[in-house]
Parts: sequence; structure tokens; C-alpha cells
Amino acid sequence: MLAAGGAPVTRRERHAGRVITEEQHAQMMEAGVYWTARAMQEQGSRFYRALGEALEAADAGNRRLIYRTWPDALWDFHGRGQVLAAREA
Repeated sequence: MLAAGGAPVTRRERHAGRVITEEQHAQMMEAGVYWTARAMQEQGSRFYRALGEALEAADAGNRRLIYRTWPDALWDFHGRGQVLAAREA
């Protein structure tokens, strides 16, 4: 999709007033779920621990649904998961 003047438009996901870009969403999808789910299970509230378990067990369609429903939270846990991965490397 192009904006006026031919510049590409970046689609954004909105949730609770926060925004992630389509590129961030794609980055999370490409990264897999292990580290994101692990960060959720180790560092999240009871709700996010359960959501991390659901994310880990979900098929691709349900993973996309989880990522699109809570994009800002998942982006935060994705970053935390990358920190965990780096510590264990």
C-alpha cells in the first residue's frame, strides 16, 4: 500500500493505546515462540504465564491470533526472551 507521493504505508497494530509495526509483528512470527513463551512463563503475571503456555502449544493460526490480540505485551515479552536467549548463549 502506498501513501500520497508513493511512500510505503506501514500498517500498525493497536492495543491499549500502544502500537507495534507490521515489521515488529513479522519479526516475532519469524523468531518462533520458545524464548517469548519462556519469558512469559518466567516473568509474567499468572495470566501471561498461562498465555505463554498457550502460545507454546498453539498452531500457527492461533499463534497469529495471540500475537494480534496482545501485540504490545507480546512485543515486550519477545524482547525479554531475546535477553534470556543471549544470557544462555
